[in-house]
Amino acid sequence: MAVRRTITGFSNPTVKFLRSLREKKHRRREGKFLAEGLRLLTDARESGVLPEMLVMASGRASHPLLAELEDAVAAAGGEIVEMDEDILAKVTGKDNPQAVAGVFAEFDTRLTGVDRNAASIWLVAQALRDPGNLGTMLRTGDAVGAGGLILIDDCADPFSVEAVRASMGAIFTQRLAAARWDEFLPWLRSGPGQLVAASLREPTDYRSAAYKAPCFLLVGNESQGLPDTYEAECDLRVTIPMMGRADSLNAAVAGAVLAYEALARLGSSTTEESSYSAA
Repeated sequence: MAVRRTITGFSNPTVKFLRSLREKKHRRREGKFLAEGLRLLTDARESGVLPEMLVMASGRASHPLLAELEDAVAAAGGEIVEMDEDILAKVTGKDNPQAVAGVFAEFDTRLTGVDRNAASIWLVAQALRDPGNLGTMLRTGDAVGAGGLILIDDCADPFSVEAVRASMGAIFTQRLAAARWDEFLPWLRSGPGQLVAASLREPTDYRSAAYKAPCFLLVGNESQGLPDTYEAECDLRVTIPMMGRADSLNAAVAGAVLAYEALARLGSSTTEESSYSAA
C-alpha cells in the first residue's frame, strides 16, 4: 500500500534527504538518484521504471499523465509526497522547479550485465567529464537505437541531476555500464565486437569506414581525446573532416555523427523509422 504524506517545513528529514541526492557522495551512499519533470518521469514509466518516491508540488495543475504516474506509483507501493513549491525549489536547486520529481534506485552498471548482441551499435566514452555531454550521448544512443553507453575510466556521474536532465529520459531506455579500460578491453575481446575510435591517428574518413556489428563507437575526453595506447587497441580509427578553423568537435557531437553514419551502414533491427519536427 502506498504511503502518502504532506511536508510543510524546510527542516523535514525527507527534504534534507532529497537535497542530499544532488551530491555524488550521498547518491552513492544511498544508491538513489533524483529525476525531475513530468515528461522525464513519464518516459521512465513507459520504459517500465517507476520512482520509489514521487514528489509533487502542492497546488499543481492537474494533468492526465501525472494522474497515471501517481496511480502507477501507488499501485507499486511507492511513496507519494506533496510539498509547497518553494520547498520543492530547495530540493531541486531551481527557482522555477518542475511540479514533479522522483527518486529512483541507481541501476546496475557492471559490464557483466551488458548483452553486446542486443544492438548493432554501442556508444563508449572515455574520461567524459561534462554531465551535459554524458546525458546527450545517452539521448543520441536512444535516437539511433543503440544498446547503451559504456563509460570508461573516470567519467562524470551519470546519475547527477544535470546528466539525467540532459538525457531527456534516455537514461531509462539505454543500458548504462561503467568500467576501467583494463576491464573493458578483455570483456570486449571475449566476444564479437568492433572497436571504432574517433581519432587523428592514421584514420579513415568516417564516411568510407567499414563498420561491423556489434560496433562500439569510442570517443575520448573533451580536451585531451583518447590516450595513444587506447587508440592502438582499436580495430578501426576514423576521422570527421573539419572544414573551418575548429580542430575538433564536441565529444557528444562527434559521437552522434559517428553513430548516425554507423546506423546508415549497419541498419538497425531494433528501431523503426520515425519522423519529427523541430520547433
